[in-house]
Amino acid sequence: MYIPQHYRNENLKEVREFIINNSFGILINQIEGKPWATHIPLELDKNSNGNDILCGHIAKANTQWKYFDQGGEVLCVFNGPHSYVSSSWYAEEEVPTWNYVAVHVYGLLKIQDENALMASLHKLVDKYEHKSENPISLNELSGSTLRQIKGVVGFEIEIKEIQAAYKLSQGREDDHPKIIEELKKSDTCGGQAIAEAMKCKHLK
Repeated sequence: MYIPQHYRNENLKEVREFIINNSFGILINQIEGKPWATHIPLELDKNSNGNDILCGHIAKANTQWKYFDQGGEVLCVFNGPHSYVSSSWYAEEEVPTWNYVAVHVYGLLKIQDENALMASLHKLVDKYEHKSENPISLNELSGSTLRQIKGVVGFEIEIKEIQAAYKLSQGREDDHPKIIEELKKSDTCGGQAIAEAMKCKHLK
């Protein structure tokens, strides 16, 4: 994606944390020359060689997986908070804009075998169940319930490139206090989250 240099985030540790905390992404590849996208959890992990990978699964009924073996890169998109920014919050006249955080990941996909799929599903469920009042485990589910896994295709994506855009009013640092103040008044979660992201960046 197009990212002006001053919006580019090359802090890999920070970007990895973003992916972990915003793991519901969009998997995009080509089907007969047409872009195809599926919205799914894409969990950051490492393979046996210690390289970063994304793990996920989709339904076998989804045509997308039948084109996984054609080679070439896939694109995974992760969206963070975003918000409209009024130029009335600036000290000087300027056009309004939009602040946002977004990460694009390019990589090579391979289909998992049954053991790898089960391991990634265990990790996925355990990650999101650990804060539950009554957490479940795949180990506790009946064989008849687990047979549903036969209806999905697991995969892992070896990451080749990460592009991270953190557009947080860079270049307008003098206006940050006012922008943050106004965003905190927002009735949207995105506005308040962008205010917090700007506050963190402003303090660094």
